[in-house]
Amino acid sequence: MNAESVCGACPRHCRLADGALGFCRARRAEGGRVVAANYGHVTSLALDPIEKKPIAFFHSGENVLSVGSYGCNLRCPFCQNDGISQRGADGVAYQCATPSELADLALRVRRERGNLGLAYTYNEPLVGWEFVRDCAREVHARGMLNVLVSNGCAEAAVVEELAPLVDAANIDLKGPSQAYYDWVGGEFAAVCRTIRTLHAAGCHVEATTLVVPGRNDTDGDIDAIASFLASVSSDIPLHVTRFFPRFHLLDVPPTPVAAIHRLVAVARRRLNRVLPGNI
Repeated sequence: MNAESVCGACPRHCRLADGALGFCRARRAEGGRVVAANYGHVTSLALDPIEKKPIAFFHSGENVLSVGSYGCNLRCPFCQNDGISQRGADGVAYQCATPSELADLALRVRRERGNLGLAYTYNEPLVGWEFVRDCAREVHARGMLNVLVSNGCAEAAVVEELAPLVDAANIDLKGPSQAYYDWVGGEFAAVCRTIRTLHAAGCHVEATTLVVPGRNDTDGDIDAIASFLASVSSDIPLHVTRFFPRFHLLDVPPTPVAAIHRLVAVARRRLNRVLPGNI
């Protein structure tokens, strides 16, 4: 019987026989350890406004070169990027790039079109956190910035290693409790810890909550989310975002615009910067 390797990237701690892929489809057991099988596999590359991340209070009006791969450690039924995040290498088209190649490209785009640096986004970047780390080092070496867009469901050691390299982040705080995270397949405490760790490291942190009707759309749900963020800092911006039917959640109607405005007002009782999204 082959010995198993335990993945330490996220709280799932997948136990993998040699050659097996983890739940995220992006990490594989090789020679007694678990590595990022999606290392350097780029599925998406675009120059985006920083506000699209969404990050509203960090270098507003500027662009950032945004890169994605494939794989995710959650199974949100409303996934907005399921074409890459809910796939593995055999289900997507990708090109290979090294960290230095991406950092050089980011610098070239900066000179030609304006660019802050590199944003790690589109799929869940932390399932390939080693590539994020290596790219981020190269980007900093060239005098540019790193932006992380993540579900935040990662082990403490991963976030602690990346935190000094990340200049700004938007973390999905999807719901107010572990009960909500049971639905999407994550760990609430890990996400909260990620937000605290990044903020303590001096990273500019913003959070996003997608409001799904019937799931996290009560005043109490949003007040609990805002209360946690305020316990870290009342200056953390929160994006309260409207849901539209996607992926496996096609039978749920879009969040009413009036509900978004009501919940923004609820969150503003505790937080100084709350923005409606997708309206």
